[in-house]
Amino acid sequence: MIMLQKRKDVPGYLTIAVPLLSILVTLMMGALIFAILGYPPLQALYEFFIAPLSRPDQIGNLFVKACPLIIISTGLIFCFRANVWNIGAEGQLILGAMGAGWVALSFPEAESRMLIIGMAVMAMLAGALWGAIPGLLKVKFKTNEILVSLMLTYIAIFLVDWTVRSPWRDPMAFGFPLTKAYPDAGLIPLMSLPGIGRLGQLHWGVPVSLLVAIGGWFYLSRSLGGYQIKLMGDAPRAGRFAGFSQSWVTMFVMMLSGALAGLAGMIEVSANIGMLQPQISFGYGFTAIIVAFLARLNPLAAIAAGLVVALAELGGDAAQISMRIPKVVTGIFNGILLFMLLAGETLTHYRIVWIRSAEKGGKSHG
Repeated sequence: MIMLQKRKDVPGYLTIAVPLLSILVTLMMGALIFAILGYPPLQALYEFFIAPLSRPDQIGNLFVKACPLIIISTGLIFCFRANVWNIGAEGQLILGAMGAGWVALSFPEAESRMLIIGMAVMAMLAGALWGAIPGLLKVKFKTNEILVSLMLTYIAIFLVDWTVRSPWRDPMAFGFPLTKAYPDAGLIPLMSLPGIGRLGQLHWGVPVSLLVAIGGWFYLSRSLGGYQIKLMGDAPRAGRFAGFSQSWVTMFVMMLSGALAGLAGMIEVSANIGMLQPQISFGYGFTAIIVAFLARLNPLAAIAAGLVVALAELGGDAAQISMRIPKVVTGIFNGILLFMLLAGETLTHYRIVWIRSAEKGGKSHG
């Protein structure tokens, strides 16, 4: 019988060696898959890992791709550290985008940059309220927040689809399910770096995502509220003995996570789309769950983890375009990469223990 036993102390060399070994195994398996399917393995691996970093503008696009993942995963880390399982960040992202869209479309002639601030506030409020629903049901009726938050995601998907097809549809869109374009004041501008200029589609939402991750780390590691969240997640009985409220922590982390997901939705639409449409997100809310665990539930590490996942996504797109590798094949390779990284993370903190059936039976008998 195989069991996982938690390590008392994690050796420092494992922290470095295991992720590197995970990536090496991924490269070997990916090369084998590409070779079997008739694609040049080295060229395919180049497209995945080197091509997205080959030009300065590509690096800017990498940060743009990672931006919503960093913001959403930071909020999810708060939930997971409190042992609250918010799986519905995708729906909270959509509601945040809708809240921001309502503000933008309500002031089509606005020219003040205060509009973008109002959009951000409304996005965070909408996302927080959508996240509060599973939190409140968990607190009051002991419902499973995993199921409730996940089901609310599908409601959000159908809600935005109905909205852009009926009440908010632009009459000049020739029947397409699109709203009117946001005014210029409601669009997030591109960044221009001193001495460098513009880096692809790099926009001002990217530094916001970095500040969110840094602020999340500071709160969790340097504040009483962060200590309360971690204590209620690791030892709820001790937390209650100390006078902390499980209900308050649950509602706080669910609403904070929803607010950050809503902010990510607002940034994604205002920076890259400029209007509401049925397809707002490309699964960022679900992918951010992987980012949170790759980051070991550390908001600062979420920056690096978000960039790794974004690199895999952009590399898959580059391979599809340059080598005509089917999307299903690039998806398999990305899945292997993420699986190996998560498996490596597990083996860093747990060791594999082999137990013979006779030994198990003897222990049970005793």
